[in-house]
Amino acid sequence: MAWTHEHAWKLKATPSRVFAALTESSDLTTWFAEHVDIGDHVGASFRFWGCHTLDTPTAAQATQRISAWSRDRALAFTWQIAAVETEVAIAISAEGDGSRLLLHHTVSGTLPFPRERELLDDHWRYVFGNLAMHLAGGSGISLPDFSDAQPEVRQTILIDAPRDVVFHTLITPELVTQWFDAKSSVVEPRVGGRYELGWKYQVNGRDVVGGTTRIVEFVENERLVLDWLDWRGDASVTGQTITFQLETVGVQTRVTFVHAGFQRTADIGDYPFGWTYFVGKFKAVAEGGV
Repeated sequence: MAWTHEHAWKLKATPSRVFAALTESSDLTTWFAEHVDIGDHVGASFRFWGCHTLDTPTAAQATQRISAWSRDRALAFTWQIAAVETEVAIAISAEGDGSRLLLHHTVSGTLPFPRERELLDDHWRYVFGNLAMHLAGGSGISLPDFSDAQPEVRQTILIDAPRDVVFHTLITPELVTQWFDAKSSVVEPRVGGRYELGWKYQVNGRDVVGGTTRIVEFVENERLVLDWLDWRGDASVTGQTITFQLETVGVQTRVTFVHAGFQRTADIGDYPFGWTYFVGKFKAVAEGGV
């Protein structure tokens, strides 16, 4: 039975620039795929393959073709994923000072992956997060590696503050509330202690508690590891953690942040872009900002 994944994004670029980013080889190999072979009319190739592509197809397995082409307005292409026929249709329209991109990805059957609908949702969140970064100048692009057996999000920053001050920012509820956009924070600074953000929201009509619940590892002024809940509230998705590793570098502190424990690369979704925001706020608060 066929089913369709739909999603919409707002992008800070004109429709013509968005269309170019979707259809020019030099753009696509920057933010989308390792290899591409792209035509410019209905029936032409729209092939992409390699480690940055879902299911890591080889060149021989990349048989995608253009099924709709309207410059600056629409693009559609066929895409066989794990021997299942699918079609991607993207519509572009002007909205304010940017563009609105509407995606329909129709699957003609059942993809041979657990949680197939969540897989496509997370995949396109990842893809269009990178498109947004590309259109904004390229900083922050995080290309997925679908061949990685242990995918993770890793970011490193330098903070203009000593290590004890930075660690204090991680475990002081009033400060955590600031940089983690928490409703209210609870921190019990010990292994097994509570670390809660008060994140509560709905997903598909269900109440979900998100974020973190407890401290997994605690080494004062050096290392903090927290558990991390599935953002959709799926109890079958377990084992994710977030880690803050601190090192002194001169008068600064280097913080290495790692979100690990993903079951597959697509599950990373838009986390790289969300963590850029939160890690940036963490740096600002640790340095005495708001």
